[in-house]
Amino acid sequence: MKTFINHSLAAIAVATAIITPALAEPAAGANGGFASLIPLVLIMVIFYFLLIRPQQKKAKEHRNIIEALKKGDKVITGGGFYGTVVDVKDDFMKVEIADNVRVKVKRDTVLGLSD
Repeated sequence: MKTFINHSLAAIAVATAIITPALAEPAAGANGGFASLIPLVLIMVIFYFLLIRPQQKKAKEHRNIIEALKKGDKVITGGGFYGTVVDVKDDFMKVEIADNVRVKVKRDTVLGLSD
């Protein structure tokens, strides 16, 4: 009977040693909850400045170039054609890619101005 009690006390001591730190963790986690969000916020800020913001600036520049296209501008299209703008409409324009060869392209497909 004594060995049973000794084993029971030993089991209780081991269980207490295991359970006590486990019970202490939620209290530490509740106080450190805000601190655990700081790395996540920092990562989001880094992503914004390294990925999102430059992409938005590039898209805005492209939009400004597209809106400013006029007759006589030399452009390169998304299909790789170099040509000269002959006529500009709302969403489409005609580009001359060779002598007397004109193609109708959507304004959004123009990658940019060529030299």
